[in-house]
Amino acid sequence: MVYSDVDIKQALEEGIITIDPKPDLVKQLGSCSIDLRLGNAFRVFNNSRVPFIDPTNRDQADSMMSEITVEDGKPFILQPGDFVLATTMETLTLPDFLLARLEGRSSLGRLGIVVHSTASVFDPGWSGVVVMELGNLGRMPVALYPGMRICALTFDELKHPSSQPYTTKLNAKYVHQSQPLASRIGSDQ
Repeated sequence: MVYSDVDIKQALEEGIITIDPKPDLVKQLGSCSIDLRLGNAFRVFNNSRVPFIDPTNRDQADSMMSEITVEDGKPFILQPGDFVLATTMETLTLPDFLLARLEGRSSLGRLGIVVHSTASVFDPGWSGVVVMELGNLGRMPVALYPGMRICALTFDELKHPSSQPYTTKLNAKYVHQSQPLASRIGSDQ
């Protein structure tokens, strides 16, 4: 079952879904989603440091990326063809019977901005900032400002609670993340 605006509002009021800081429901609550705002932290690739990405190299991901913090009121310019990791201002915590899906906003999609490449599901038990995989598919640079509504979350209720919520999984790579962490695919077994 997908949550409606009524369900989302009730889940927030009852503490079933936690979003911190609390969202402005007048501005951020949609008919079946809630918008989150762009944070200040971005992780960008240092393209000239490595000749290629080797997913099996555990140390390469951190060394080939740099974190940038953008001041409030200043833009982050996403160039055509660029791919960066970014966070939301909000931290999300889910119970073991709900998953969240990250969706792009149509208004930004019409400018060529995508907010996720593949990682659109936040597992039951998730707790941390939402990290987005931002890309500019357009032909023009686009200014993105911290605090702007950047993505939407929808919520799906599971038939049964998960027996292994994300925060309890032994191989969970991004538990309680507070910044845009580089890929940890190198730690896969």
